[in-house]
Amino acid sequence: MNLPTDESPTERTLPLDGVRVLELGHTILGPSCGMLLADLGADVVKIEPPGGERTRRLKGFGTGYFGFFNRNKRSVEVDYKTADGLAEIRRAILDADVLIENMGPGALRRAGLGPEEARALNPRLVYCSLKGFLPGPYETRAALDEVVQMMSGLAYMTGPPGRPLRAGTSVTDILGGVFGAVGILAALRERDMTGEGTLVQASLFETAAFLMGQHMAYAALGDGPVPPMPARVSAWAVYELFETADDEHLFVGITSDAHWAGFCRVFERDDLAVDPELATNELRVDARPRLIPEVAAMLRALPVDELEKRCHDARLPYARIARPEDLFEDPHLMANGSLADTTLPSGVRTRLPKIPIRLGGRPFGLRRNPPAGPEPRGWWSAP
Repeated sequence: MNLPTDESPTERTLPLDGVRVLELGHTILGPSCGMLLADLGADVVKIEPPGGERTRRLKGFGTGYFGFFNRNKRSVEVDYKTADGLAEIRRAILDADVLIENMGPGALRRAGLGPEEARALNPRLVYCSLKGFLPGPYETRAALDEVVQMMSGLAYMTGPPGRPLRAGTSVTDILGGVFGAVGILAALRERDMTGEGTLVQASLFETAAFLMGQHMAYAALGDGPVPPMPARVSAWAVYELFETADDEHLFVGITSDAHWAGFCRVFERDDLAVDPELATNELRVDARPRLIPEVAAMLRALPVDELEKRCHDARLPYARIARPEDLFEDPHLMANGSLADTTLPSGVRTRLPKIPIRLGGRPFGLRRNPPAGPEPRGWWSAP
């Protein structure tokens, strides 16, 4: 059985054209992995349970899950827990290159769709299993993005002392999906050499632990507990948020001696530029008790528009505090085509971020809106 495709071979221009993917994914981890492959040109068929994936119906912060993570895919409803559904998926596996799943621990194996069974049907299949944990003592535990942020130290590092705080997006779900996609691409390359597929595994907890690597290295070199980021001793003399004259906020970073010279120039502070106690970043770090109040007073005296102009002229890193909705009209994202016009399953039209990758200057955009509903079953079994 051939999986459906919209493009003839003569029209194929994307890196993963011709790669056929079955996605038994839900929520974010599996769908984000599938979305990356789909954006790069793979033919990703999302297998939804009867009634559709539940993220179609989520409220609150889950409202945007389905509409963002399922573009460029087609969709069918198949119940792998029934004999007919299981047989249908097994037929699809015969012609698939990749299978992605992030069901509960052991769920597909109990249904007869584990990696051993799937690769017995198709030895060239790359089977990507995305879980809360890689094999080990925790592997049967249930996990969520927020759970592993707490377990890994990510929440501890994000919040102020005594107030662990999850990151402001589903960072381990999304990055875990990215690592799954990287593993799939590596396995496909390996298959080019060996002729056989393999099992790819990625997980939430190990992804979160990877994000902690720099802090673990710091702990190994230090002589005490690692402080949360809000309480850290910065490596940079000026690297924080400041109030402005019009009650806005601006983040400013002065991380090099060239930054410092530019800052002093645009603010006409020759006295600071020639101060021997402020000559290097390391000296300025030592002088922070007197330096930061001085810089804060200078920035507090001007409106944010003027501060942005001066920071730009000095080639400093700077930023206002944006909200997610501000990105719809961000002039940079709009000018360089980083937002894709998208129709959500509800019919709402909007613009959403493309994957932040370009090859030869070419972006990867929207070819197919997230499916409003599963497609008719007839094409699934058609040759």
